[in-house]
Amino acid sequence: MKNTIKIISFLILVSFSTYGQSLSSSPYSIFGLGSLYESDFGSIPSIGSSGVALPSSRFINNLNPASLGFMNQNHFIFDVGGSAIQTSYQNLSKKENRNNIQFSHIAFAFPLTAKSAVSFALKPYSSAGFKISDYKLPIQDSNEEYTLSATGTGGLNNFDISYAHRIGKKLSLGLSTSILFGTTKDSREYVIANSVTTIDKESVYNGARLNLGTQFKVDSTFTIGANFKSPSRVNASKVQSVITYNAELEASNTVESNAKSDTDDYYLPFEFTTGFSKQFRNNLSLTMDYEKAFWVDTNQADLYGNYLNQEKFKMGLSYKKSKNIRSYFDRIQFSAGLNYDTGFLEVDNKRIENKAISLGLSLPIENTFSALNISYSYGQKGRISNGLIKENYHKISVNLSLDGIWFVKRKIN
Repeated sequence: MKNTIKIISFLILVSFSTYGQSLSSSPYSIFGLGSLYESDFGSIPSIGSSGVALPSSRFINNLNPASLGFMNQNHFIFDVGGSAIQTSYQNLSKKENRNNIQFSHIAFAFPLTAKSAVSFALKPYSSAGFKISDYKLPIQDSNEEYTLSATGTGGLNNFDISYAHRIGKKLSLGLSTSILFGTTKDSREYVIANSVTTIDKESVYNGARLNLGTQFKVDSTFTIGANFKSPSRVNASKVQSVITYNAELEASNTVESNAKSDTDDYYLPFEFTTGFSKQFRNNLSLTMDYEKAFWVDTNQADLYGNYLNQEKFKMGLSYKKSKNIRSYFDRIQFSAGLNYDTGFLEVDNKRIENKAISLGLSLPIENTFSALNISYSYGQKGRISNGLIKENYHKISVNLSLDGIWFVKRKIN
């Protein structure tokens, strides 16, 4: 137990020391709050990020708070993870490669009674890490163009508090409160003819969101689940400086200097996810999820694009032998998955879609429920067209789930 505590303490320090770094380098993170981040716990990244119907019997399932209702009594689960991403960005004229290391999450869960459990998790919600140079855009109601150069950093964090209670042996209900907070920094330069305008802005966001989940065990091999996220408003304020410069007159003018003001709040839509998990006799498990987010109902738009309703289709397969539980190799779980996301942004009348495939291993640690989960994903986001960029990415995720039996009195001294 002492060694486990030392490992947990070290992982907490490492996680928080890297938490303030930018998590995204996607040019699409210029929209809204930035690129939305999926922090998948346990082996979920390897099964296409599906699993709304998986119970939290051996890992923390962040996709559905109701999963905690099936947590094993007297067990304490600690989960921490991160990922490394290699991305190539390509448009009609050039190609660029970038590497990025990301913090994913830190979480722990434990039962309160034989039928209820609670969990706490800290993870990123969104990330703005973009750099755009000399991007030409049309001036509305004019034949002229202006040039945009922009850089951005920061993002929002998500602190989750989840609780679940099991009714009988088959039905579990869960409730999660997400506290959103964070800061983004945005520097933009607009060039029109001989006039240059620079805007430096720092925005502060905070808000909260409720999440209701349910899981029902039809039998020992088949479980269905659903999850509902409430619509929510993220409050925003900003500090902004604006300077204009006229090259022809060689004169500059400070319009604003560190001026504090409110800015447009950001609205999160109603979202729901439904899915099932089925285990077959040959120890093959299938998970399938469908998710929809009603962004159109938020009645908001971005300067460079429009919001559309979003759909996600997720599927995963897992396999583990059970003939010889003493063999370490037979205890390894092999997984594969597919993920298709229609995206919620439309730029130049084209959706920013994301599709990915994944493979993974779950390596057991000693003779416990603890495991080291390693997954690889390959995906594509966006497309190559006039004004759009296509992202091809390779992602390696590493999650460590530590399970310990706590709160049990010794019978033999």
